[in-house]
Amino acid sequence: MAAPDAKRAKTNGNTEPVTITKIRCIKTAPAGIRLVVVKVETSRPGLYGLGCGTFTQRPSCVVEAVETYLDPFLRGRNVSEIEDIFLAAQVSSYWRSGPVLNNALSGVDQALWDIKGKMAGMPVYELLGGKCRKAVPVYVHASGDDIPETIEDAKKYIKQGFKYVRLQCSVPGQSTYGTGKGGDYVGAGKGAVSDQNVDGPTEPKSLFDPEAYMRIVPKLFAAARKELGDEIELLHDVHERVHPSGAIQLAKALEPYRLFFLEDILPPEEMDHFRLLRNQTSTPLAMGELFTNQAEYLPLIKDRLIDFIRIHVSDVGGITPMRKIAHLCDFFGVRLALHGPGDTSPVGMAANVAIDLSCMNFGVQEWHMDHLGVTGDAGKAMREVFTGMCDIRDGMAWASEAPGLGVDIDEAAAARYPWDPDVSAGQNPCLWPAVRKPDGSIVRP
Repeated sequence: MAAPDAKRAKTNGNTEPVTITKIRCIKTAPAGIRLVVVKVETSRPGLYGLGCGTFTQRPSCVVEAVETYLDPFLRGRNVSEIEDIFLAAQVSSYWRSGPVLNNALSGVDQALWDIKGKMAGMPVYELLGGKCRKAVPVYVHASGDDIPETIEDAKKYIKQGFKYVRLQCSVPGQSTYGTGKGGDYVGAGKGAVSDQNVDGPTEPKSLFDPEAYMRIVPKLFAAARKELGDEIELLHDVHERVHPSGAIQLAKALEPYRLFFLEDILPPEEMDHFRLLRNQTSTPLAMGELFTNQAEYLPLIKDRLIDFIRIHVSDVGGITPMRKIAHLCDFFGVRLALHGPGDTSPVGMAANVAIDLSCMNFGVQEWHMDHLGVTGDAGKAMREVFTGMCDIRDGMAWASEAPGLGVDIDEAAAARYPWDPDVSAGQNPCLWPAVRKPDGSIVRP
């Protein structure tokens, strides 16, 4: 049998293979967040693919990995050999499964699926098995500086037709996850303490007390159920900020309010505690946006210790590995709730939706309304740069029916929104802010 790279793909009577001629990165920040869109160019004139490799905390590292290493390694390869290309590129660095390499792999992998769809004249979801549903229900982010403000924000989304809402409320005087401008970034809330700490002038000190947080969250959901009713699905993201025993207490305290799921209640370093947590509470558990290695998520799936997998597709390497994870989850009753923050490009979200549409074990898809091109100035800028983005209506994401992933990029428009070269500057710096307890110790993540 011939080696994979010796095969000749027949397309429209052409026996010559379509090969990779160049791989490069398009760097743009239309919503103030550094995005990495990988473009794979081919030997067929006008045929190229786009993929998302956004790792906004270390974006320049991904660009270096793609352009210095993967581009020369993969030039000349047949674009049809997606599986072999992924595996060869994955082991080419010997050490593997880290976020920088995985995002670089993802950019190439998603772009190759985009190309395959264009060559076949089909959307990518058709290549993955076809639709299991007409559209993808999404959950949105409601937040506020206090409980009433959070509930009012939720009502705004419910009036728009959304049935799944994540609630995040500030802890008075503290930096609380998910309540600042932009929804997914650390918000200080009213009266939060922020000054300089012993680590130097470049790291602001944001204080967070896990015990105070665990007292306010059940109050938030008690009020929300009373005002929003039982038909709306409510979610909450702990973001790994409590200790294991506190995680059990919090999950049990939230049982009366019937959450759709409680997200990231433990960090990846505390995986063994999920067994204790599962035995103590009926609250559905979602986990996974920080996972990069199958050794992290495989035990949780096979032992049925979580209900939803929250993987960030580009951080595990793209569509090729994610479809395997999705099918594995299906055997064990674990549903998909793929990570969909503002630091995923519209190309990456189209990949998410393609997976969601084609998997029977889909649960819900996270959607960042501002940064993913739906609302506000950020949305306007995103639509200027990207075309063919998924449509949001009736509380669901509707995929483009164009061949491939359906999303294209205007490179001239992208260039009008360059990255800020100062990685510590701007509304969304590359450096994840340090959050500390009152005694000065670091709070994950």
